[in-house]
Amino acid sequence: MNMFDPELLRTFLAVERAGGFTAAGRILGLRQSTVSGHIARLEQAAGRELFRRDTRNLALTADGAAMVGFARAILDAQGQAERYFSDSRLTGLIRLGASDDVMAQELPDVLLEFQRTHPGVDLELTVGLSETLKTRMAAGELDLMVGKRLPGERHGELLWRDRLVWAGRSGATGFDDPIPLVTYPPPSITRHIALQALEREGRTWRVACVSDSQLGLRAAVLAGLGVVVHAESLLPAGLFTVEDAHLPDLGELEFVLLRRRSRLSEPERALCEAITTGARRLRTVTPVGAGR
Repeated sequence: MNMFDPELLRTFLAVERAGGFTAAGRILGLRQSTVSGHIARLEQAAGRELFRRDTRNLALTADGAAMVGFARAILDAQGQAERYFSDSRLTGLIRLGASDDVMAQELPDVLLEFQRTHPGVDLELTVGLSETLKTRMAAGELDLMVGKRLPGERHGELLWRDRLVWAGRSGATGFDDPIPLVTYPPPSITRHIALQALEREGRTWRVACVSDSQLGLRAAVLAGLGVVVHAESLLPAGLFTVEDAHLPDLGELEFVLLRRRSRLSEPERALCEAITTGARRLRTVTPVGAGR
């Protein structure tokens, strides 16, 4: 059995990065059982245990930490060989914008594979709030963008829909008024939805923390400062849906791909295809208007 099977190594690195089999399966578009099978085959081929498992945690063993370096080197070498012999001719610069939550989980693997396939294309990435990125795109500062829109809006190509939830640290069950909010600054879409929902239900709130990064929001919630409104499938590690029937329903959010120009360059067309293919692999998008 070949322990250096690229498929097994890619699965191994996805588990290491995502912190679990289920999360890695979402990234790779595989069932959890398939991910488990890949790791079992890799461990069998290596003759070593690569992950230490218990009921709640998954951690690399010393051999697993060593395998991370080997796997990256092997896959990088394979990518270099494929690029050399495929003679990719795409060149140019793409200025890509991405919302913070999407960049934290969905896009890195897509962009890594794109750069391996098209080494002549330079990516200039800007991460920020969706509404801010839309303004920059309108000003001609970005070529493509992956971000959020409100349901019912029509700009952009729908990639997937996500349920919005109130999220807190483990064990958080409910909050009295004023509800302590951990939030992005204006013009955040999730902030707008949260305040609108609270006003509709006659609830009061206070802003406990403002951060323009998902890392800052996560740290504040883990510190017990309050709750954050977030796309359910993109919840950062350690954050959980707050089960409180008194908190207002938040509905859904849509993630979209936007293009500045209707006529794309060849590199832009290739990146759009990579992003939409990745979204189809990871997500099931219901038709617009379904279930409403």
